[in-house]
Amino acid sequence: MSKIERVSSLQMTMLFLFFTTGSSIVIIPAPLTNIAGNGAWISLLIAYAMGMLLLTSILYLYRLFPNQTLIEYSRLTLGNALTTVLLIPFTCVMFWHVAGIVIEIGIFFKSTMLKETPTYAVNSMLFITIALTALAGIEVIARMAAVLLALMFGCIIVVLVLVGTLYHPEYLLPILPDGIRPVLHAAYITYGFPYSEIIVFAIILPYVRAKDTSKVGKHLYLALTINAMTLLASIICSIMVLGPISGDLNYSLYQLARLIFFQEIIERIESVIGFSLIVGFYFKAAILLIILIRHLSQLLRLDNERLLVFPVALICLLLSLTTYTTESALEELVNLIWPLLNNIAYALPIFLILAVALIRGRHKGSKTS
Repeated sequence: MSKIERVSSLQMTMLFLFFTTGSSIVIIPAPLTNIAGNGAWISLLIAYAMGMLLLTSILYLYRLFPNQTLIEYSRLTLGNALTTVLLIPFTCVMFWHVAGIVIEIGIFFKSTMLKETPTYAVNSMLFITIALTALAGIEVIARMAAVLLALMFGCIIVVLVLVGTLYHPEYLLPILPDGIRPVLHAAYITYGFPYSEIIVFAIILPYVRAKDTSKVGKHLYLALTINAMTLLASIICSIMVLGPISGDLNYSLYQLARLIFFQEIIERIESVIGFSLIVGFYFKAAILLIILIRHLSQLLRLDNERLLVFPVALICLLLSLTTYTTESALEELVNLIWPLLNNIAYALPIFLILAVALIRGRHKGSKTS
């Protein structure tokens, strides 16, 4: 991961789309439907609007401080001491974030395809692969993204099309059987995962080539919209197929794949779909590990980022084996704790930096006038 690595605006957009969609397409539909029922799609739209607000904040700071990362412009606006105080929780949550993604993969494997495989074996192999991918650098990952993104979205589209004969639009009604409160609760969960997590992209936006900086904003807005539309389609299709039990079955897209049956030619393809969806988990973890290593190297003022790859991966592996190893504990984390943690550790520093930057900008403007 050299300092001179650069990616195009389109490549950064593909990484962003992978990051926001990779694990959420598997995890999000079921808990949203379980809490909000048929109003889950409204919850998603509310969370998407909040995600747009966060993305606008990141892009504003990116334009205000070109070629500078979150730590660099935090030191400029808040000073070294306050930056350190704010970014220590930020860093700790990022460690748990990487570990959490791999925990999700392990639980997905254990409950669907590899039921007899020990968790430590699955997690260890995943972290070795993720660490080697991160070691290759962001340029290599960006070049991989096009093929793997096409594979993941291709599988999603195939599943949603092939279960078309099982759709029952009447299952979508009534929209708000229990009022607005469950919808707002579900929106809070979706805001926490995946939309509040996009804050971490402030660390790697300077990787975008100088000639593409004017286009990156439009591309990222488009990527976030594609993510929301994909999740929206998954939620609506799950409700139309599974009806009232859609919220009780984890991994909705995988459950839909199990129902595919086409004239005894296409059936039982859920394993293929499952492994394709695992690509999203793996790629998101690799992107986040690169962001974490970049963040740590700047926080500690290190010159060689590559030295951190395997130590950081090992710490994350140990966290993945010792915390939230049961599905119920992970569900509690995602539904209750994670949105609150992200607000404190991710959103608060960004909004504080943004507020100080706006106040200073207005103060300079009034002095000039």
